[in-house]
Amino acid sequence: MTTIDANRTVPTDAERLAALRRMKRVATGLLVVAAVVFAVSFSLQDEVPWLAYVRAAAEGAMVGAIADWFAVTALFRHPLGIPIPHTAIIPRRKDEIGATLGAFVEHEFLSDEVVLGKLRSIGIARQLGGWLATPANAERLTAEASVAARGVLTLLGDDDVEDVIERLARRHLFEPDWGPAIGRVGARLVAADQQRAAVDVVLEKAEAWLEAHPEAFGSMVSDRLPRWLPGFVDRLVDDRASREVLAFVRAVRADPAHPLRLAIDRYLAELADELQHDPAMIARVEHLKAELLASPRVREFAGEAWASVKATLDAALADPSSELRAGLTSAVVEVGARLVVDEQLAGKVDAWVTDAAAYVVRNYRHEIAGVITETVERWDPRETTEKLELQVGRDLQFIRINGTVVGALAGLAIYSIATAVHALV
Repeated sequence: MTTIDANRTVPTDAERLAALRRMKRVATGLLVVAAVVFAVSFSLQDEVPWLAYVRAAAEGAMVGAIADWFAVTALFRHPLGIPIPHTAIIPRRKDEIGATLGAFVEHEFLSDEVVLGKLRSIGIARQLGGWLATPANAERLTAEASVAARGVLTLLGDDDVEDVIERLARRHLFEPDWGPAIGRVGARLVAADQQRAAVDVVLEKAEAWLEAHPEAFGSMVSDRLPRWLPGFVDRLVDDRASREVLAFVRAVRADPAHPLRLAIDRYLAELADELQHDPAMIARVEHLKAELLASPRVREFAGEAWASVKATLDAALADPSSELRAGLTSAVVEVGARLVVDEQLAGKVDAWVTDAAAYVVRNYRHEIAGVITETVERWDPRETTEKLELQVGRDLQFIRINGTVVGALAGLAIYSIATAVHALV
């Protein structure tokens, strides 16, 4: 048995075939019994008059059994292989049956009233939310989505993706003028005093370097003094120069209103303004951009960026314990929990699903039903006959059994009435 739900199972084809053959044997056995009874009663009815009634019943049973056997067999094949007109109905009219079945599904099962009524009654959002809120289900969904995403990454050609990245970079990074954009950003940063943090970092690094290398700065001064000066003068000059420069850097760091800081602020503000409005400065920036654009490094950057992103994504998707997978699972569980408790969100999801289903049904119901018609048309007539006979053949054998019983009763009734009327006359 194939399980459908907790309360219902569907027989397999092998089980259906066994049941069909069993019912055929029962129906045929009744016909044989009726024939035997008829033969015995017919031969003895002259010696035993009441056997005439038995003969009439057996005769009617045989007629009913044979007639119903013919009717049931004619649905699926020619009785006894004889091509009698209006037999083998299903093989001959297979395509018409498929078209009729498709039309029935289209108009009865895929109507707006049936589909939308069912969707509105089941509460899709809450059922989906309850399923997603279960961590095991969320992990399973995430795992399946990860496999699909890795498959997409594998199918994507590296050269094609690199071409897309390069085109996007050229269109969005290189086609617009850089000067005005950089100038606007710089103006906002200067207006917000954001440049002071950068100046502080530079001064801090300069102070640390001067403290660690006093001789390096000093030698740059003493090397330019005349050779005839005594050596102690060189050392005094070096030491003095190093201390003065270090003191200057410290003073600039300590004083937020130091003239050097103000000069830097004015320079950056003027540079931001020139980048926005000075044609010469804008042209210089564009020249630098053109040189960068002509560099093969742009293509190399696209390849390196895609390779890095692809490797990172593939590793994260393949690892069940990765932060990406854990984050996706957590997000799925959270969405499921919200669908269960948030009536407004659940209502929106239900409305969205209903609208989507209505759109599909209204625009594609004919194509959906057409799948049934096309599938039946592709079936081999013999295969179609076997499939349908497996589905309904067992029940049709009851027609043969009922025909045998009804035929026996009808034969008995007709003979009894005829005998009574003959006696009265």
